[in-house]
Amino acid sequence: MRAAFTAALLLVTACAACTPEPARLSVLATSELADLGPVLAELRRDTGVELVVEHRGTVEAAAELDGFDLAWLSTNRFLRLGGGEEPLSTSVMLSPVVLGVKPDVPLGERPTWADIADRAALGELRFGMADPRLSGEGLAALIGVATAAAGTGTALRPEDVGCDRVQGFLAGRAFDSRDLVDEFVNRQSDVDAIVAHESEVLSLNASGRLAQPLRVVYPHDGIVLSDYPLTLLRPEKRAVYDRVVDWLRSPAAQELIMQRTWRRPVDPSVRRVELLREPLGNALYFPDSQEVIDRLLAFYDRAGTGRQVVFVLDYSTSMAGERAARLREAFAALNGFERFHLGETVTVVRFAGEVLEEFSVTISTREDLDGLLAVVGSGDFRDHTAIWSALDHAHGLVRGEASIVLMTDGENNAGMAVDEFLRVGRAGAPTYPIRFGEADLAELDRVARASGGRVVDATTKSLLEAVREIRGCR
Repeated sequence: MRAAFTAALLLVTACAACTPEPARLSVLATSELADLGPVLAELRRDTGVELVVEHRGTVEAAAELDGFDLAWLSTNRFLRLGGGEEPLSTSVMLSPVVLGVKPDVPLGERPTWADIADRAALGELRFGMADPRLSGEGLAALIGVATAAAGTGTALRPEDVGCDRVQGFLAGRAFDSRDLVDEFVNRQSDVDAIVAHESEVLSLNASGRLAQPLRVVYPHDGIVLSDYPLTLLRPEKRAVYDRVVDWLRSPAAQELIMQRTWRRPVDPSVRRVELLREPLGNALYFPDSQEVIDRLLAFYDRAGTGRQVVFVLDYSTSMAGERAARLREAFAALNGFERFHLGETVTVVRFAGEVLEEFSVTISTREDLDGLLAVVGSGDFRDHTAIWSALDHAHGLVRGEASIVLMTDGENNAGMAVDEFLRVGRAGAPTYPIRFGEADLAELDRVARASGGRVVDATTKSLLEAVREIRGCR
């Protein structure tokens, strides 16, 4: 009897030694990781560690980490922008930001961010996206568009980011929402696509909630990849953190994460399911400057329909010939990122010694763009140059939020003088003079500064570059 009791006691002691010590860690996680519930249940069973998770958008969560043991965001790049020593972190899984689009929407075989923005600008693609002020995937879409437009092949600099390069893309935004997937499901009959992580699009396709599955589009000019690092915020929790990371990075857990959430394993030894074998192509650089992020978000807040841009174009006789040809070329090239976009009101004022023509249209079709090109293509050139009278007339056409672009190659020799124009005090919209030829740079600069705009000197760059630099921007 004593021998049997001793053996049972040893068995119980041995089993107790094999039982993981219970532990609990608080985690602030990105919203899309709410689908990890079954995985975390297995983690607790195998390791004894319970992760108590709160979910928020990656951008807002990155600023609210105090009081948590761990952070589990889509990326730690936002933490790096703040400087200082980066906390210990370990990548757990991968998912690129993609476009999930209905199969009957014609985007071509290998569309780029430029192609996507071009379709959106003309109302041919309506999509849902997460709010980039809160969500990493929403911001990733803006980074993709702006990086592709800059064409530098490197991380965005503040001077690479122009509002004209994202507003065409955002013209296609049907909604932005915290509950991105649910909102798309509710509005799938009138929305063409969703900007989201690959994992979310594949999960949505498998959910049975869609009338037709979405095609996953990996923009050919590059993607932003989320690596979901688990980050240690309280160093005294290192031992428990290591226990969690070891389990999450094990082949069995990597397989479980892939099967449950459609995220790609970081462990190369884990064979990916067929839908996750698509090559990702080029990974885009994440900006290393908070100023870049701030500019993107400012342009996001500013974008939308209802804006107006007024072009005041010099058609004096000195413009005939090569200079007029450059002007027409610049307007014809306003496509893709720089194209006039759906819902924007574009007004053209042609002038010489007086206002020759006034044309205004709110963009709704491609034919509207053709109408603008027809006005700019006019061969009606006349004597004299009444710059300030024409600009005064243009200010009178401004309705609501607007900007004015003035293009002239000469000096004012008719109508009101610059001092009279400034004395009248027209400052309802910022003015961006584009100077080429013999235009008086000092006068143009005075007027630009008084309105809150600035001068672009096209004598040192092409007219097309000058128009692209400031078109519609403030």
